[in-house]
Amino acid sequence: MEKYTLSVLVENHAGVLSRVVGLFTRRGFNIHSLSVGTTADEKISRITIEVKGDVYMVEQVSKQLSKIMEVIKIKTLKDDEMVKRGLALVKIRANAKNRGEIIQIANVFRVNIVDIAETTLTAELTGSDQKIDAFLRMVEPYGIEEIARTGMTALERGANTLRLN
Repeated sequence: MEKYTLSVLVENHAGVLSRVVGLFTRRGFNIHSLSVGTTADEKISRITIEVKGDVYMVEQVSKQLSKIMEVIKIKTLKDDEMVKRGLALVKIRANAKNRGEIIQIANVFRVNIVDIAETTLTAELTGSDQKIDAFLRMVEPYGIEEIARTGMTALERGANTLRLN
């Protein structure tokens, strides 16, 4: 099973996300990652959905999505033709002795330290799943208190754009 990234432009109305997610649920497809936000036009939102499956499943989902009245446009993005990023906030156990080591690891990954307390520090990082997972593996021995991750958000590279018309 491969991972596919769908970029879906929808009208920005209450209940649209629920209908989109419900379509996946009714068909027994699991959403690996989900990200939603308004576009430059406040009346339109972009939903970025990562799913694992095969070409047939993605085609079926796309056809079903296009039947939802508020869905404006759908595109399956190819890995080499998109920029895709996620965000993670990670609260790591830290003390006076190991805080410097954790900050050095954070610097290698270009991670921002956004909060320091007596017994923890909170790191903010953006990047691919692989980068986020690698950082988590490096700081896991210190003790991870909490993690909050967003879904992946993606745009096509260069001049390619998911246009309304």
